[in-house]
Amino acid sequence: MKINLKDLTEKIENQDYIQDFETVKYAQVSKSKKKLTEYATKMVKEVAAALKHNSLVQTQLAIDGQRPVTFALETNIINLPYSNYKKISSFFEEDQEYPLYVYFETRSEYINVSGFRIDQLATEEEINGDADAVIAKLVDAMTEKLKQVREYEKPAPVKKSTAKTTTKKKKSSK
Repeated sequence: MKINLKDLTEKIENQDYIQDFETVKYAQVSKSKKKLTEYATKMVKEVAAALKHNSLVQTQLAIDGQRPVTFALETNIINLPYSNYKKISSFFEEDQEYPLYVYFETRSEYINVSGFRIDQLATEEEINGDADAVIAKLVDAMTEKLKQVREYEKPAPVKKSTAKTTTKKKKSSK
């Protein structure tokens, strides 16, 4: 599926895209790759169906727990989340058509300093050609991100010094 910038921004602005949001407990997915595969399969199938019907899609899996994380798949022409759609026009021409890609997003205050990570997961051809490979790739990506979330240590806050520092010039004696 290809889309021009004007249609893309209008669809995102008007929320004219397929949306799905599911929340699960951390314990349901943390120890079971099988359960994570079930959710990944559902997400990839939703993307495939949306592409088949020439629609954009945003499907999310929120994982509640001590270190919450939200995974999302979005179709877009660039690796920017729908929440930043106004910035897309800075990178593309309005009258040209662009292919959609599937992006994997991770949101968590325990993923990195920004609390957000986005990676290209697949092309439309990869989804249609070998969905099982894309599902496996998504499961691996989610597993890796869950590990990062578990191991993440927030940086220590930087202390601001209240003391004024002055430098004195030394007089050189000749």
